Amino acid sequence: MAERALAAEVPADANAHCPGTSSETAGKSEACAGCPNQEICATAPKGPDPDLIAIEQRMRNIKHKILVLSGKGGVGKSTFSAQLAFALAARSKEVGLLDIDICGPSIPKMLGLEGEEIHQSNAGWSPVYVEDNLGVMSIGFMLQNPDDAVIWRGPRKNALIKQFLKDVDWGVIDYLVVDAPPGTSDEHISIAQFLKASNVDGAIIVTTPQEVSIIDVRKEINFCKKVGIPVLGVVENMSGLSQQLHKFKFFTTSPDGAQQDVTQQLLQHLPAELQNCVAQTEVFHASKGGAEQMAKDMQVPFLGRVPLDPLLSRAAEEGRSAFGSSSSKGAEGDGSAFGSSNLKGNSRPFMPSLPALQAIIQQLMQLTEGSENGQPQSNGVHNGVLH
Repeated sequence: MAERALAAEVPADANAHCPGTSSETAGKSEACAGCPNQEICATAPKGPDPDLIAIEQRMRNIKHKILVLSGKGGVGKSTFSAQLAFALAARSKEVGLLDIDICGPSIPKMLGLEGEEIHQSNAGWSPVYVEDNLGVMSIGFMLQNPDDAVIWRGPRKNALIKQFLKDVDWGVIDYLVVDAPPGTSDEHISIAQFLKASNVDGAIIVTTPQEVSIIDVRKEINFCKKVGIPVLGVVENMSGLSQQLHKFKFFTTSPDGAQQDVTQQLLQHLPAELQNCVAQTEVFHASKGGAEQMAKDMQVPFLGRVPLDPLLSRAAEEGRSAFGSSSSKGAEGDGSAFGSSNLKGNSRPFMPSLPALQAIIQQLMQLTEGSENGQPQSNGVHNGVLH
């Protein structure tokens, strides 16, 4: 047990004979010389920490805790976190969304909460609410000017993350979704240490298909294995561009490079029902099989692919749910307002990414809530294939 606990505290890229990130000699022993984590470990909290007891007590009110991670920036991780929170709230769950990206907080923008401020009560910091059942906390609410740069070293980041976990009064909720920055450094080590005793359900790993992203995401999966965070599954985001045919523009190009818009001429020759077809094309080349092959190789579940969708990007820009209002429940609270029957001419546009998001989120709910309902916890994946 002691060896297993120590292994969980050793970063993937640590030197041989690493004493572990929680050791009193972390970052200071001879074995730490030249290690890329030396400065972080030397300044990170070590030894018994009374605040961890307060964090564990606060986390008792939260049934499920999910981390959204990626080793690579720009893969759509915060977009996924925001839409996951919206979707869970639309299913009548009590949800909290915690943004621990200290230097690049984008969650306030994606939840439509820019300009909001944090309020304090006797119970602690109050989240900013999108709906009655969806609260949000981010350093973005603390900045006087949203363009201000947060230029902090590790200890200040660690302290704020600890304060978020210890002092934010979420109340009794079903889910806490934690949106982390890319990488495997300060914020990741802190969240792993601070939530160690709080039974984290696991991490969702987000990547794009190309190998330049996959390389870094492998490191993130190894980080989770080292610190003992279960990997709930991998999501391949921006997996091809999908859009209805009538929303594309078509051009002819002359030998001198001049372009002429021929969209109307082309669409006039297509039957109306074909104009509603969804066209898809590869954007990022998956030279080694993409996220699905990586998940097989690393023996973690593959949850599915979400296409690059202009309507999903627009929803994030406008700070709203892709599933309709999180307070407007469908027949079963499944957020089906953007279903596949909503084609050209209907009040709501068809969103190609929505079926994929719904399938992934349904799997996550089965993974986290299956045991509560007497169902076996299944990841919906057999041999790396989504069912």
